[in-house]
This record gives sequence, C-alpha cells and structure tokens, in this order.
Amino acid sequence: MSTRGAGGLGFTRVRDLVAVGLVAAVLAYLLVSLNYGAMPVLPRLAGFVAALIGLGEAVAGLALRRRLQESRRPPEPGRATVRPVPALTAARTVMAAKATSLAGSAVAGLWLGVLAYVVPTAGDVVAASHDTTTASIGLIGAAIMIAGALFLEHCCRTPPERPPAPPPR
Repeated sequence: MSTRGAGGLGFTRVRDLVAVGLVAAVLAYLLVSLNYGAMPVLPRLAGFVAALIGLGEAVAGLALRRRLQESRRPPEPGRATVRPVPALTAARTVMAAKATSLAGSAVAGLWLGVLAYVVPTAGDVVAASHDTTTASIGLIGAAIMIAGALFLEHCCRTPPERPPAPPPR
C-alpha cells in the first residue's frame, strides 16, 4: 500500500496522533478540574485493556507479516503454498490499525489530562495519589495500544519494487 494515494487512505502521521492526544488532554483536564470531587474512583486496571488491545494488534501484525513474506517467496517443492493476502484485507487491516492508533492517542490524552490535574495534589490528597498511579498505568497501556497499532499498520506496507537484475554476461 502506498503512503498517500490520490485521495486514498494513507498511513498514520505522528502529527495526527499528537493533535488528537492534545485535544483529549485539554478536555480531560477541564472535565476533571470541574468535577474531581464528584467523580467515582478511577479503576486501577483500566489501562490494561488498552495494553491488551495493543498486544493483540502486534501479534496480528506478526502473523500478517509472516503470511505476506511467505506469499512473496517463489514456490519450493515440498513446501506448502501460502495464499496471498487479498488487497481488501490489507486495506481493512490498515484502517483498523489507524483507528486503533487514533483511539489510543485519545486515551493517552485523557490519562495525561488526569495526570496534569492530580500530580500537583498527590502529596496532599489520598485520592489524588491513588489516581496518579491509575493514570500512569493507563498512560502506559495507551502507549502500548498505539505502538501495537502502528506496528500492525507497518506490517501492511508493501516493499518498494526492485529493479530487474541485469542479465548475466
């Protein structure tokens, strides 16, 4: 898949992830600062869900990359042939990975917004200390989610075309 087609789907850019994360961080900070006293306790293990999604996408990327590499090799006697990955499957995989990386960026921004509010008061307020740990775990999980999605997206890239080998002399 090319990096940017004529109006087609392209690969995720860092600036897109940063923009989504910053907007989410500002909104989360405003929401938390206005409602911190009325908010329920943040679930300590919420960040693990994002990490599991990222790990699942990384495993899918490994399997897809292996399948793509196997389908490009010339057939050898005695070795099973691998069906090539349909182009539509690769395109859908890129779309899913792109959506996951953007969602992970939004989740990371939310946890950053929470951290920006609770870290200054963590020494004085017990709930803020608890929420600092929770938000840190969430931020790490979101980073794993983004990394897994970007890896899956990377696995869908087609290698550049090699020029034909010169004829032997």
